[in-house]
Amino acid sequence: MTVRFLSVAVFSLILQPLLGRESVCLTNGFCMEADSHVVRDQTFIVQRGQGSMEFPVGQVEHIAPLPPLAESQPAAAKPSQDIQDLLGRAAREQGLEPEFVRSVARAESDFRQDAVSVKGAVGLMQLMPGTASDLGVDANLAEQNAQGGAKFLRELLIRYHGNATLALAAYNAGPGAVERYKGIPPYLETRRYIVKVLKEYARQQKAQSAHEAAK
Repeated sequence: MTVRFLSVAVFSLILQPLLGRESVCLTNGFCMEADSHVVRDQTFIVQRGQGSMEFPVGQVEHIAPLPPLAESQPAAAKPSQDIQDLLGRAAREQGLEPEFVRSVARAESDFRQDAVSVKGAVGLMQLMPGTASDLGVDANLAEQNAQGGAKFLRELLIRYHGNATLALAAYNAGPGAVERYKGIPPYLETRRYIVKVLKEYARQQKAQSAHEAAK
């Protein structure tokens, strides 16, 4: 069974609030991107797209300007043929599009099996040891890492009824965060992660279409 999911239609909706010009961080550690802000009567008003959020001035820790998102995007890495093949196999075994799984691997590790995050996530798909154990794979082995990541993505897509943005949010921040916020968590890292994956996914789909047309 192939898992169908929506990405392009929701891409522009999630991208818009990420084009802000400044980062606003609160004293509780929560940070967000904003288009602009104003202060009125000891109330800090953050403008985001067509909406706004308000906080007491005392809750704002700091504000920092941000470069355009495009300037911070590194050049797309090109995985070896072996890595492309094993990610493709893992995707097909789970009924997912290879371009989607490869896009997650690109965002997670830049296709590096030797990548280890500060939190202890391992390999191509950056699996936490506990998650890898639950999935029945050895995260230290590239093929099993790819299989585990694809399986986890499939489980999340099924859990969120094919909603790719929620599945990616849960892959990055954990299903608990998605449940707690009843949607995409307000974490800057998670929101940028989703955009990065979906942009790479769109790029890979376009490249694949061009390749097939040239045959």
